[in-house]
Amino acid sequence: MSETSCPSVSYGLTGDVATVRLDDGKVNVLTHEVIAALHDCLDRAEQEAKAVVMAGRPGKFTAGFDLKVMQSGPEAASGLFRAGMDLFVRLYEFPLPVVAACTGHAFAAGAIWLMCCDVRIGADEPTKIGLNETAIGMVLPASVVTLARDRLSPRHVHSSVLLARLYSPSEAAEVGYLDWVVPTEELEEAAISEAAGLAEGLALKAFAGTRRVIRGPVAESVREMLDHDTRSFTVGLT
Repeated sequence: MSETSCPSVSYGLTGDVATVRLDDGKVNVLTHEVIAALHDCLDRAEQEAKAVVMAGRPGKFTAGFDLKVMQSGPEAASGLFRAGMDLFVRLYEFPLPVVAACTGHAFAAGAIWLMCCDVRIGADEPTKIGLNETAIGMVLPASVVTLARDRLSPRHVHSSVLLARLYSPSEAAEVGYLDWVVPTEELEEAAISEAAGLAEGLALKAFAGTRRVIRGPVAESVREMLDHDTRSFTVGLT
């Protein structure tokens, strides 16, 4: 793995699989610096790879957006939200298969990140995954709800979005944040193996074209919502 412009983000290439890892030594918060580095890694993967694995650090996938920024004022909060959502929509439409190696807790923006990947494999750890915004005083924007309706099991959308349910990895697989769960020590190998299989088994031009068919209308709706969502984004409601 090699470092990027952000020390918390690293990039490696194994065969046709690019592995992008976020590890800040703490809870893996998303900052502007991290988001920019993740974009850089995706730029590189588009040139070098045929599939991508995105991983966190042991026990933490990501705790979501940096709360110091989100609580520093409306303009800063909405700016970070928009930067994160632009990254997630890019992942949602990415021309290569994206596999998430969910190494641990994935809250709020972490759950959105998972929803935008193609295959989500979780570590069998006592961790929690979910959209906890209504529990921490945030209104979930329409763009996020749209992604949730697309990727989560319909019978769990209400509880996940409105009631801020957090799920264990095995529960998250039923809800739709994950696809399956493996023992922690097998996670990275499983994710890379899955990505390598997709890289070998898919005709990537056909994959990208079908991606546009199946996800294009949702992505267009999300983009149309984002300007309004960004202007109206609020934190700290009671």
